[in-house]
Amino acid sequence: MIELEGLTKRYGEKTAVDRLTFSVRPGVVTGFLGPNGAGKSTTMRMMLGLDSPTSGHVRIDGKRYDQLQEPLNHIGALLEAKSVHGGRTAYNHLLCLAQSNGIPDRRVDAVLDMVGLASVAKKRPKGFSLGMGQRLGIAAALLGDPRIVMFDEPVNGLDPEGIHWVRNLMQQLAAEGRTVFVSSHLMSEMSVTAEHLVVIGQGRLMADTSMADFIAENSRTYVRVRTPEPERLRDALHATGVNAVAADDGSLEVDGQPAARIGDVAAQHRVVLHELSPQNASLEEAFMRLTAESVEYHAHTAAQGQPSGPAPGQPQPPGGDRPTQQWGTGWKEGR
Repeated sequence: MIELEGLTKRYGEKTAVDRLTFSVRPGVVTGFLGPNGAGKSTTMRMMLGLDSPTSGHVRIDGKRYDQLQEPLNHIGALLEAKSVHGGRTAYNHLLCLAQSNGIPDRRVDAVLDMVGLASVAKKRPKGFSLGMGQRLGIAAALLGDPRIVMFDEPVNGLDPEGIHWVRNLMQQLAAEGRTVFVSSHLMSEMSVTAEHLVVIGQGRLMADTSMADFIAENSRTYVRVRTPEPERLRDALHATGVNAVAADDGSLEVDGQPAARIGDVAAQHRVVLHELSPQNASLEEAFMRLTAESVEYHAHTAAQGQPSGPAPGQPQPPGGDRPTQQWGTGWKEGR
């Protein structure tokens, strides 16, 4: 288990992490989400003793990271996959880690085979693609067969088969009773991998809840109905205390009612239905709604045919344009 209590990190006047308190429990995949600049990387670095907190503490199975004997046997982490010695082979990179942590040499071959790199074990990582580098980083995290694993963007650079493999790996590790903590910007993948979510914004805790509860609490769910007789259906529903609202596309939207009840009312009044579908929000929609006020950099799209900056003769913003941020469900990766 990973336990944070009042964890705070300041850099001068900037507070990167602000009194974070939460626990990462074994047996489930816990997703770690937040906009760029929210403090996720700083938090994970403090978990591993790479940065010292200004106040508060982190405990790994009840101990600080620097109190762990042979730490790779307790917690394995992938933070920067390319942070390896470019002159060593993949095998020797893992061998050095193994020998410094009292891990048997045979474990090196086992993890290389596990991540699909056995055929390139004697090659140097400096020639690896992004996806191969990710696999080597995952191999290092699993080297000590730890009870706790932490992954930061583990599917970055992987092809669809690799993404599927990482997803199954994390779920398998959790099913074995291990603690699995993963940070990712790939919302579509997180939604089918994680069971629990920890969400932070501007260094502060915003949510610590199950995936299902997070989506339910931060989004709208409703039933969409299409019928050639919308007025008849609206009247029939209204008579039973159900309010249906007309949407711009001609459909009806009903909040707070199961689709079965709406179908029963339509059948009783012999109203033909062309569509009766529950609309459930995605993780991305729920995340965007919750974190809208904590995004540090907002992108703005100029209206078509309109200038994107101030009108001629108007004051320019100090310091030029602010950086912009884009959120999406995926991206193109180099191999």
